Amino acid sequence: MPDSQDFHDDRWRDLVKTESNRSELLSLAESLVTFAKVQGADEIEVAIADGTEFNADVRLGKIENLLEASSRGLSIKVIKDSRTATASSSDLSKDTLKNMVKNAIERASFSGEDAFVGLPSDTGLPADPASLRLFDPEIPLLDSERKIRMALETERIALEDPRINNSHGASFETRDVRSILANSNGFSGEYRESFCSLSVGLQAGETDDRVEGYWFSSKRFFSELESPESVARRAVERTLRHLNPRKIKTQAVPIVFEPLMSAWLLGFLFSCISGSAIYQKSSFLIDKLGEKIGGDNLTLIDDPSIPGNPGTRPFDSEGVSFPRKTVVDQGVLKHYLCDTYAARKLNLRSTGNSSGGGIGPNNFFLQPGTLPPADIVSSLERGLILTRTIGHGLNPVTGDISRGAFGLWVENGEIVYPVSEVTISGNLGNILQSLESIGNDLVFYGPVAGPTIKIAELTIAGN
Repeated sequence: MPDSQDFHDDRWRDLVKTESNRSELLSLAESLVTFAKVQGADEIEVAIADGTEFNADVRLGKIENLLEASSRGLSIKVIKDSRTATASSSDLSKDTLKNMVKNAIERASFSGEDAFVGLPSDTGLPADPASLRLFDPEIPLLDSERKIRMALETERIALEDPRINNSHGASFETRDVRSILANSNGFSGEYRESFCSLSVGLQAGETDDRVEGYWFSSKRFFSELESPESVARRAVERTLRHLNPRKIKTQAVPIVFEPLMSAWLLGFLFSCISGSAIYQKSSFLIDKLGEKIGGDNLTLIDDPSIPGNPGTRPFDSEGVSFPRKTVVDQGVLKHYLCDTYAARKLNLRSTGNSSGGGIGPNNFFLQPGTLPPADIVSSLERGLILTRTIGHGLNPVTGDISRGAFGLWVENGEIVYPVSEVTISGNLGNILQSLESIGNDLVFYGPVAGPTIKIAELTIAGN
């Protein structure tokens, strides 16, 4: 790392002067680490986020919200005598950052002592960002008019269907962000990533029979984004299939989870195997490492290295790179997912899941099966395809689930009518044990993903 002389005025101006020298921000972060050590910090971590974002929201053919902005911010975490202080600034001037470091070191002495705080001692070997397909150079070149037109076109196509009577609006978003990290344990790295997304929300039906639906596409590469026509048509289809819903009697039946619902369920599971939930005693999976928590067909992966995926990154927010890991292997829980702090509390090792000050997924997914979704649906003699849930009703301490639900009723393998105003209830532990079928339709709509699945039985509370 550079020595403290890099904080002289001339060098400082070089580090922050122009957009074309963004990579020089890594040198700035390294210099700030060195400065903090000279000032007496035991450990320090410096993170810089530098990027641009665009968001166009349109509704009924008019622009409702338009955002185009650049931002640059630096944050630090200082540790001294097992005490921690944090600070952040969007002002990267020399005096501001020097004072910020000094103040943080001083403030650390007023915080509580915690033997588990500290930077990771072993960060692993980061992947080459170029191999991960994180950044699309086409996205920064997209002009604003084109992005607005795509949102307008998506909504226009959707409203062409006479059965759609209202729009919640369409949106087009892009992000281009460079992440920089350096710490006093010798880690320094950076990567640039991009995202783009297109979405639309719709409404159909009359006042007493109003239904809603939406669709979206989100990708790192613009060329892989679904077209306005595709997003609009899928949103229309997913809205209209809920027209004229019926109520059903309370009963226990098999449930088929669509991929977005599988992802929702897996998101709940992730929160229960998070190291913070375990050491805080707020999970039903405490003391379950090495034990069977699901059926033999339950295999869950967390992988930060799948090229182009939404949860892919060369290292986590602490600089830790942990390769693909099998979190649950044929029903056996192999890992709690941890950042450095949780790992130390649990006498484990970080799994590279530090994210924004907490613990988050990389690409966390259920290993797909071989069955087409249509075959899973056709196997239902009587049951529900779950398409949407509302409300809260998730208890990680017990694993209990109780949420308002919408879906499609199936009899003899055929969808016969939509269902609304019901509540599904069950227990996540039981669900993991009663996973009957797993589809082959794994698609990553976000960092947490799952294919179509069939659960042997859940309770539906209706009339």
